Amino acid sequence: MILYDHSAQVLSDVSTSAEALFGYMDDPARIGSHMRESSMMMLGARMIYELDGRGGQAIGSVIKMHGSLLGLPLAVEEVIVDRHPPHRKTWRTFGRTRLFVIGAHQVGFEITPAKGFCRLRIFINYNYPSTIFGKFIGMMFGRAYARWCLRQMSEDAAAKFQSSVVAP
Repeated sequence: MILYDHSAQVLSDVSTSAEALFGYMDDPARIGSHMRESSMMMLGARMIYELDGRGGQAIGSVIKMHGSLLGLPLAVEEVIVDRHPPHRKTWRTFGRTRLFVIGAHQVGFEITPAKGFCRLRIFINYNYPSTIFGKFIGMMFGRAYARWCLRQMSEDAAAKFQSSVVAP
């Protein structure tokens, strides 16, 4: 079992069925769109996604991402470790992680149906990068970056179904 030193989560109420919400959240490239576009939080970098034949939608499926920041390579590989439609999905890094703000991590979401909407909880458990420089950058920006990523995923889902983000 992997232990993580840090965590964050975002909750939102989404006005749709659990099946529709899971279908939307089950696409790694869709919920990771905030990392595929250049932005201030990404310091102008953007990641390119490579999905295996199962599209990141089965236990054991692999998601690869790579890019560069100021000419320095970024790369991470993740594997789906838990997937129970339409209620939850979790994936985590494996192998060497080349990221600057967060290192090894586990990300997932849980969907809880309610009357007329679903409660979406998106979470991340993470460690800082293993290098001295990475630990320094992680301590300074890791929490803000992790929360930004979760918020982007939550806001994208809320916009898709015209709902609202509830709370961090």
